[in-house]
Amino acid sequence: MSEGSKGSLLAFGQVVIGPPGSGKTTYCHGMQEFMGRIGRKVTVVNLDPANEAMPYQCAVDIAELITLPDVMENLKLGPNGGLIYCMEYLEANFDWLQEKLAAFRGHYYLFDCPGQVELYTHHDALKNVFAQLAKWNFRLAAVHLVDSHYCTDPGKFISVLCTSLSTMLHVELPHVNVLSKMDLIEQYGKLAFNLDYYTEVLDLSYLVDHLASDPFFRNYRRLNEKLVEVIEDYSLVSFVPLNVQDKESMRQVMQAVDKANGYSFGDQEHRSLEALMSAAVGADFHFASTLAVQERSLRDLCVV
Repeated sequence: MSEGSKGSLLAFGQVVIGPPGSGKTTYCHGMQEFMGRIGRKVTVVNLDPANEAMPYQCAVDIAELITLPDVMENLKLGPNGGLIYCMEYLEANFDWLQEKLAAFRGHYYLFDCPGQVELYTHHDALKNVFAQLAKWNFRLAAVHLVDSHYCTDPGKFISVLCTSLSTMLHVELPHVNVLSKMDLIEQYGKLAFNLDYYTEVLDLSYLVDHLASDPFFRNYRRLNEKLVEVIEDYSLVSFVPLNVQDKESMRQVMQAVDKANGYSFGDQEHRSLEALMSAAVGADFHFASTLAVQERSLRDLCVV
């Protein structure tokens, strides 16, 4: 994993980001178990210096380098300033991170990141850490988790879209936005539109019209229209729904991330995934046979 070495093995993984409470640690735990059951060697790296209760098996922990409570106590910083200091300290100690990661060559990496939004929209420390990982031949995708309850509030959903877009542009990694805690969405209230409207981020003018029915937001219609125009002009933001308790949902997110970071399935993983999904939903998933049917159809078309 030496920097600039030619022919060194590629390492694939995910950097799991998002605001506090969006379910990043739970996601890492669930994805570690899911991937483990289909045969991947998964290493979870905790980059959150405030993360003290980790349900997953943590192979590399930033707490060995620096912790948020120590920074706050010794430097008299608040939690936000302390997190920024911790990330800058990590950036200044790349050699520590490189040495720790080198012990897990050939593994798939899950990086559990802090929940401070500014780290992904304004500050450069974590962005520089990701860029350094790329120089070490890591092929990473950013998995940006957003709590699905924001869908029940049009104003909050527009702000989530702005934050997601800003994060995508700042972090500069292949990006998969995820609506987490989908199993709880019904508890948050009724959606104004179908779920597809939110996951595909369809015509947002309907959302602005819906906001205008609220006396408070009616005065800010012009502002909301401009925000929506920016989001639609970039046309980058969409979401994958996630319920960590549902294996089919986990598979869909995993496959979206695999496409984003370039990870390719092996034959053994195909068979393991097929067996796992068959047990989960009570039906057979014949990936190989489906591909064979497609290939036969293509050959028949060529003959014709």
